[in-house]
Amino acid sequence: MKKLVFSLFLLLLIPFSQAFSAEFTDNTQTLSVSLNPTPFVYQDSEGYTVVVGTVDNNNSQTSVTNVRIQVNFYDDFNSNPLETVQGTSILQVIGIDGQSPYSIRSEYPNSEITQASVSLLGFDSAVAKQNELIILPTEVIMNHLFHFSGILQSNVVSNLNTNIHFAFYDGFEPPRFLKVLTLELGEIQPDFEIPFVLSDKIDSRTVGFLLFSESDASYSNFIDVKIPTPKSVTISDVFVTDETGQRISDLTVDVPVNIASTLLTQSIIEETDTKTPFNYYVQIKESTSGVVEFIGMYDDELVGSDLDFPTINWIPEKTGLYFIETFVWNKNNIPLSEQGPFVLINVK
Repeated sequence: MKKLVFSLFLLLLIPFSQAFSAEFTDNTQTLSVSLNPTPFVYQDSEGYTVVVGTVDNNNSQTSVTNVRIQVNFYDDFNSNPLETVQGTSILQVIGIDGQSPYSIRSEYPNSEITQASVSLLGFDSAVAKQNELIILPTEVIMNHLFHFSGILQSNVVSNLNTNIHFAFYDGFEPPRFLKVLTLELGEIQPDFEIPFVLSDKIDSRTVGFLLFSESDASYSNFIDVKIPTPKSVTISDVFVTDETGQRISDLTVDVPVNIASTLLTQSIIEETDTKTPFNYYVQIKESTSGVVEFIGMYDDELVGSDLDFPTINWIPEKTGLYFIETFVWNKNNIPLSEQGPFVLINVK
């Protein structure tokens, strides 16, 4: 098969305040495959430089594969690159008039990298894969971490090397891909469902993500998922009351008490109808040994921006000095808030 080779040069200036400027040449619209002119460049937590962008298949007749992309990484002083790295698109086969993100990382962590050039080396024609994978989202939560769960369905054919991809984008117009994460699921049999979960940190500028899957034989449609508005939950108060509702600090063995907290829930954007299920945990420890005396849980829903007062009943069984720890987690045991303030109590 004859290979078509084209070249596109992009010069990206990368100040490491995470604000990146770029100089580039426009993509020629007659090219069968082109790179999006506004890639995103950042340093990851390990010090590697990552370039994230989009490959477009402008061909209305043929799918493409083996898309080869080269990135040269430079410092401010030399015309010779510090590194040259080659990568490919996230999708192995890009369908007719389709697109795929790409994410290429430097080979080594290097704080001297300040510039990068990206070029499209070439691609091949390909036979289209079957559209036989279906993704069913079940939950998406955004608080301290991004958390997503879903189900992947495989129809008709057996799928080897099955991957699910998350391509996170910002609010620019057109949007920029900020990060790509991949879950490797391996082999999936026909007429089979497999649940999957992803929890990770993502860029605070993320407003949504494209969710898609591909195997050696099949692919799924792209699903555009919006990130829900993060909630800020604060445990602002922890207190103990007797059966009449009066606050107390001295407790008596075998006398029931209520341990309660004041939860303040705020959203960046007011969303009064948004509900977030949560679990409120109370853990009571002996003050000197740290031995856990009691663990209790209360579950409910946070609604919009409001106050909540979760309460757990406890009957002390031993005398001594204890302290109370409180936590608010979602249904997947991901913290929605910082741990509540410590409260010291005396049981007589």
